[in-house]
Amino acid sequence: MEFTGSQTIAASREAVWKGLNDAAVLQACVPGCEAFTADSDDEFKAVVVASVGPVKARFKGTLLLSERDAPNGYRIVGQGEGGIAGFGKMTAAVMLADAQEGGTLLTYVAEAQVGGKLAQIGSRLVTSVANKLASEFFKRFNATLSAPADAVDAQ
Repeated sequence: MEFTGSQTIAASREAVWKGLNDAAVLQACVPGCEAFTADSDDEFKAVVVASVGPVKARFKGTLLLSERDAPNGYRIVGQGEGGIAGFGKMTAAVMLADAQEGGTLLTYVAEAQVGGKLAQIGSRLVTSVANKLASEFFKRFNATLSAPADAVDAQ
C-alpha cells in the first residue's frame, strides 16, 4: 500500500531538517510511541503501541535513515514486530523544499507492508490506519516545529 502527503511548516528548511534528525522530536511526534532511542546517527529503536481495527499490539522495531541530502530530504526504512499481531514494514521518501508562502514544504511518499493478523484484517482498513498514523505524525511534527521558539524552549 502506498500513501502520500505534504505539510507546509512555518520554519526554515534547516530547522525542519534538524527536527527530522532529532530523536526527541521524532519520539514526541510518533503516535503511541513509548520509547525511541538512537543506536547511531542513522539507526533508531522504537516501541510503539498501535491499534488496527480489533488488533492492538506493541510493536518493537528499528528505523534506519539513509540517502541523506541535507537539508533536502532522506529515505526512512522501518520495520516492527508485534508478536501475534504480525509485522509491519515501511519505506518512505521525505523531501523538503522552500514553500511559496514562506516556511518549508515537507512532502512524503511512503509504502507499507503488513503480515500476520494485520494482513487478515483487510487492506482498506490497514491502509486507512497507516495513512492516519503518517498524517498524525506530520501534523504533530508541524505543530512542534511551527511553535514559537519560547514555547519550544519551555517544553
